[in-house]
Amino acid sequence: MIFHVRLEEAEDGWIVAECPALPGCVSQGKDEKEALENIKEAITAWLWAEDQKAAAAMPRGPDSQPIVVSV
Repeated sequence: MIFHVRLEEAEDGWIVAECPALPGCVSQGKDEKEALENIKEAITAWLWAEDQKAAAAMPRGPDSQPIVVSV
């Protein structure tokens, strides 16, 4: 998957990375490289957490079993 991220220098000199497509998905790093590495990790964690919430809310029963799909 491809996501667009925004980088911005904070007042303390750290680089803040935000993924606007994923509300609240924000990270930072000492430099641009570290900020990009960290936002990739944050995106993965954000997607995992949202999937876990959705899976917990799915109805379960003999006629409705969740199927896992890898992307």
